Amino acid sequence: MIRADKDLAFMLQYENIAWYEDGKVRILDRRIYPIRTEFVTCTKHQEVAQAIADMVTQSGGPYTAAAMGMALAAYECRDKNQADMMKYLEDAAYTLSHARPTTVAKMVKTVNSCLDAACVAIASGANVVDAVFNRALEDVNQKYERIEKTGILLASKFPKNGTVMTQCFAETIIGMMLRACRNNGNEIKVICPETRPYFQGARLTASCVCDMGFDVTVITDNMPGYTIKQKNVDVFTSAADVISMDGYVVNKVGTFQIALAANYWGVPYYVTGTPNLAHPTIDTVTIEERDPALAMDSLGTKTTMDGVKGFYPAFDITPPNLCDGVVTDKGIFPAFDLAAYYNR
Repeated sequence: MIRADKDLAFMLQYENIAWYEDGKVRILDRRIYPIRTEFVTCTKHQEVAQAIADMVTQSGGPYTAAAMGMALAAYECRDKNQADMMKYLEDAAYTLSHARPTTVAKMVKTVNSCLDAACVAIASGANVVDAVFNRALEDVNQKYERIEKTGILLASKFPKNGTVMTQCFAETIIGMMLRACRNNGNEIKVICPETRPYFQGARLTASCVCDMGFDVTVITDNMPGYTIKQKNVDVFTSAADVISMDGYVVNKVGTFQIALAANYWGVPYYVTGTPNLAHPTIDTVTIEERDPALAMDSLGTKTTMDGVKGFYPAFDITPPNLCDGVVTDKGIFPAFDLAAYYNR
């Protein structure tokens, strides 16, 4: 297998996202990277699910973690009979896929692929742990290859030596769009809003951009509207946790307000991701609300007086009229016609 993570930033290498080996899953703790480079080690698949829920890994990381968690679950039940082993793995798949409510539909596909590999291995008498791990690795590599196509298309929307604003951490798409820019000799500049409460933009996106040798600037979350005009931003882009089939973008809270500002200044907004058939309309999506205390905390330091309340929706919703195109591995589609993705 030719690995598709070649030449990407440190934190986009497979082993540095989530990795199964010898009865353990090791997950890079993105809550503190790059301040410190530490890994959370899980010895049970339930611990992997908890790590996903606790946002030890974010963006695309939970999908890799869940797949590696399935390999760990296979290791846990390796001495059971075939029927009990399959039941154990099915239960583990549910636990891992339901760690966070908004991404359940996409996560189910990830764990089900591992379940399929386990089923074949069990029936043939093959090593189930190896089969599940190999499937997890194949799936993440194929995902990278698919996202590379998306990254190339997205990069084609960046003017020569232009300025791009991102939101939160778009994971592999960041690495792939930058690799495409590098291959085309396009020295773009990137502006990253910090992204509270874990500062994913400041710590993760900016780190990846810097690691790959591009100019990057961090701004606070209340600066995008002014910065778009002041710094002559050419394109705003984000990934999406969900893109409903009626064209709504569910992404890290703050995306909507940046899309509004970009629209006001005449700057195009391109979202990357796959339209989700499990969400035909936006009202089928559950918006996750996290611990309100996170809105009153900065990297472990409480910032408010006792008695002050917080509110922390993890995502917001950007309507299709603010999106200039959904960039996918199959092409760029208008947000009002996402069914075309499945007809191509």
